[in-house]
Amino acid sequence: MLKGIGLQKSYGNLRVLKGVDIEIKQGEVISIVGASGAGKSTLLHILGTLDRPDSGKLEVNGQNVFDKSPQAMAAFRNAHVGFVFQFHNLLPEFTAIENVMIPGFIAKKPERELKERAKELLKLLGLAERASHKPSELSGGEQQRIAVARSLINSPLLVLADEPSGNLDSKNASELHQLFFKLRDQFNQTFVIVTHNQEFAQTTDRKLEMIDGVMAT
Repeated sequence: MLKGIGLQKSYGNLRVLKGVDIEIKQGEVISIVGASGAGKSTLLHILGTLDRPDSGKLEVNGQNVFDKSPQAMAAFRNAHVGFVFQFHNLLPEFTAIENVMIPGFIAKKPERELKERAKELLKLLGLAERASHKPSELSGGEQQRIAVARSLINSPLLVLADEPSGNLDSKNASELHQLFFKLRDQFNQTFVIVTHNQEFAQTTDRKLEMIDGVMAT
């Protein structure tokens, strides 16, 4: 489904990615581990087309996505990639269900269709009764599950998560990790998760380790 070939990225004189090859199949839950500064987040941003590599290719179903125009790439990203970050990035003035619907509004989907989809996701994630609550009225674990629902609203090919449980206590972190597998089993959803949680990484379908800008072999 997704294939990165020879991905390189530098910021000034700092080489962050030094030729990364990665292949991801539909329905996999993959963890990426490694020391801080190894290039994990940079790789995730490139896989999500939030950043461009200096060289190399990123193919989705055989097509190099970086051949697209900036506008086409933004549309591709909104339609096909979901993001979950360590800090949930919910908009405080909107309710839970409105936050979930935002990527769908950007994709110009009908509001009625979006609302039904958002309700389904909130119910699946055990948050149906919290739909009208604003982020300040939700626990950290609930906010992060809202962020997961938001990442799924457009039924993306791929969900990328950067330290999604890094701000949660152990109970909420464990529940979030189990949620990824539940979503994979129910929707054949694909997840790539950067994490420092070695216990969780061991339970994923594949654990990839980055060392100094390359994938360990």
